[in-house]
Amino acid sequence: MNALEKAMAECADDGISFNRVETNGIRMFYARKGKGFPLVLLHGWPEFWMVFRPIINLLADDFDVIVPDLRGCGDTGKAQPGPDDNAGADVHARDIKGLVESLGISKFGLVGGDLGAYVAQAFGHNFPEMLSGLFFFCTPYPGLGKRYAQPDHLTEVWYQYFQQMPWAADLVGQSREACKIYMSHFLNHWSGDNPAVFKDLIEIYTDNFMKNDNIQGGFDWYVSSAKNRRLWVEEKLPMPPVIDVPTHFMWGRRDPLIRPDWSDRLGEYFSNYTIEFAEAGHFVHAEVPTQAAANIRTFFADKADAAA
Repeated sequence: MNALEKAMAECADDGISFNRVETNGIRMFYARKGKGFPLVLLHGWPEFWMVFRPIINLLADDFDVIVPDLRGCGDTGKAQPGPDDNAGADVHARDIKGLVESLGISKFGLVGGDLGAYVAQAFGHNFPEMLSGLFFFCTPYPGLGKRYAQPDHLTEVWYQYFQQMPWAADLVGQSREACKIYMSHFLNHWSGDNPAVFKDLIEIYTDNFMKNDNIQGGFDWYVSSAKNRRLWVEEKLPMPPVIDVPTHFMWGRRDPLIRPDWSDRLGEYFSNYTIEFAEAGHFVHAEVPTQAAANIRTFFADKADAAA
């Protein structure tokens, strides 16, 4: 039994259940625990559902917590082998719509960070009537504009270009050790260069990425979003509709990837939002899970009552 298999067994012992549904042409894997108002939690890259394990256990007494592996990640499949340029945010949003509908859910709260934040924004644009609220960790959004590609930030985003190469996944996956070194860089650096955050998860994450074509599955997001990312940094991306769903942001003060001061244009894209800053890096949900869970609970408490 490898580290991932052992962790999955421990999660099952904790009362977390696992299942799959057919949605939008893929089989989506999800973890679930709890009862009450439904919350869907969306991971980022390089992550899968297990990053939310502490938060699931902290919220399960009050909420029905559902955490899928996004398309191409974890135990959720890819639509095709090799690089796939049809894995953009709108496609992911339709995946999530199919998931919740298959579970008989018509109204829910959505939580996301990094890639999950892109997906949550696309969901908010396309299916706002299904949402009671949106909760974001360190959030990429079009208001970052050309700042995201400014010279002093290129050392942070180089991977987004590398991962578009058709041979990139083969190179990273040449060996388990190569995969571990590559993924560890992002997990540790984005956590404020604090290797303690993911110390107990590195072997689990490596096991995850070394199966199911998961390296390429994660890279597919960067292949699919390349065109829009270029328009974004050139500040030529068409202005999306403003999201009116009640929204809360929890941003790491030490996030090196999406700097907290770049939250200054949120009001152009979200009409009803609040924001707070945490003593964390990019992975707020992994670095301060107790605080993150408490803030999620507070934000969604009245929305759950209204839906009851």
